[in-house]
Amino acid sequence: MDFGLVLQTDPPASEVVGLMRRAEQNGFRYGWTFDSAVLWQEPFVVYSQILEHTQELIVGPMVTNPGTRTPEVTASTFATLNAMFGNRTVCGIGRGDSAMRVAGRKPNTLARLGEAIEVIRDLAEGREADVGGQTLRIPWIKNGKLPMWMAAYGPKALALTGQKADGFILQLADPYLTEWMVKAVRDAAAAAGRDPSAVKICVAAPAYVSADLAHAREQCRWFGGMVGNHVADLVAKYGEHSSMVPEALTAYIKEREGYDYAHHGRAGNPDTGFVPDEIVDRFCLVGPAAAHIEKLRALKDLGVDQFALYAMHDAREDVIDAYGAEVIPALT
Repeated sequence: MDFGLVLQTDPPASEVVGLMRRAEQNGFRYGWTFDSAVLWQEPFVVYSQILEHTQELIVGPMVTNPGTRTPEVTASTFATLNAMFGNRTVCGIGRGDSAMRVAGRKPNTLARLGEAIEVIRDLAEGREADVGGQTLRIPWIKNGKLPMWMAAYGPKALALTGQKADGFILQLADPYLTEWMVKAVRDAAAAAGRDPSAVKICVAAPAYVSADLAHAREQCRWFGGMVGNHVADLVAKYGEHSSMVPEALTAYIKEREGYDYAHHGRAGNPDTGFVPDEIVDRFCLVGPAAAHIEKLRALKDLGVDQFALYAMHDAREDVIDAYGAEVIPALT
């Protein structure tokens, strides 16, 4: 199993770079960041510094979208980083939550997202692509490589992931839901004539290593609110008790009243009081290192290839070091 570190690009950028260096030294292979132009600093600028100050770390957004960045610009940006540092990027992509909504726009349609996945990959790897009726190719790209990993929850998005993406990003660490969603992705890949096992699986969630469960839960409760934004979209689309979406995912948002993106992805988010301890325990990894190892082994048995650790809490360095000392050696 691979491990990734997920951060927001809060200033100073040097601190983000330092944490990514620390992660690589502790055995992490991936460095991910949020991508929301208004809320945080420009991630691709920071990626160049992360790549410069690490040896083999693979970097990318979790996740970008085809609305705030046009596909040809996204492809060229990734290809530039790859040309400079040797194909060490990955593109996590989705419909766009905070990036689109903070700018007053709705998330992208799945049709636009599916088209963008193919266009970005083709352009970044030096092939021709149709961009709005115009055939484009970036002529200076040589031997480019860009895996496209898609974030998804709902049935149509999971199907699209299986049909087109190189990897699946699931932003929660509940084994029951992981099994259900991985099966949906792999079934869609098989139906599309693809090798289901070729689609990489990444589970992303906060992790807090501590015997103080109450404090760990409070530091990670924000995540249930962030996931709740996507769940609310699913409930609006499919209904509260739809057979298309597991109730194990949707039931907890009944008391959700609103969401202020000013606190997005941050410990102490005041809009996440509706998230019960049960959801924190299911969606996140909290407790002593042994509890993390046990849950990660269960996820690995379900086909998970990477665990990406959200470190938006008050113990970032400690958790990175604890994973390096105890958790990663037990899983790799």
